[in-house]
Amino acid sequence: MKDTYNTIAFSSEESLFKEKSSKFFGYAFPIESEDEVKPIIEILKKKHPHAVHYCYAYQIGTETIQYRANDDGEPSNTAGTPIYGQIQSFGLTNVLVVVVRIYGGIKLGVGGLISAYKTSAQITLESCEIIEKTIDIHFQISFDYKNMNKVMRVIKEKKLDIVNQEMEIDEETNLPIGRFVIKTRKKNAEMVFDTFNSLFEIDIKKL
Repeated sequence: MKDTYNTIAFSSEESLFKEKSSKFFGYAFPIESEDEVKPIIEILKKKHPHAVHYCYAYQIGTETIQYRANDDGEPSNTAGTPIYGQIQSFGLTNVLVVVVRIYGGIKLGVGGLISAYKTSAQITLESCEIIEKTIDIHFQISFDYKNMNKVMRVIKEKKLDIVNQEMEIDEETNLPIGRFVIKTRKKNAEMVFDTFNSLFEIDIKKL
């Protein structure tokens, strides 16, 4: 079972590719959701107020893939698609690549545009540190406080990460109850679920 994916460790440095007086500034950003895209584009618009096009592509997700390629006024499929092609070529996800074009007065034609945006995206991604991350499954564990040691023993034995933990008072019993959100690699998820599910007075559910 494959439970890893490749992405970039950090946002890239600005790259510059020139073609017939046009300048193509390339940027790559690690992202987790579509909501992060618009604010990044707005920042780049302020950085390059004289640019004509802010073209981009992104891919998000591991199990379910979400992607978009945006030509931002360039002829159809001459900008966003070649940028997205490079994201696929590098085998990346959870990444946004933006290429900002400052027009130099000479038209490049469809082939020239495709080549320029592809090259700019390639140069940008080549400058990035590519890392492998695990696909993690999150579970919520609920338990009475008296079972805390039992829960912590499993967490320690299985080397699980606690993402969030909270304690509250049960309204019916007036006794403290705990809720942990834990995560584990996908390949270990079934084993972790079965381990907690077999324990008395402990509830586990997948998030």
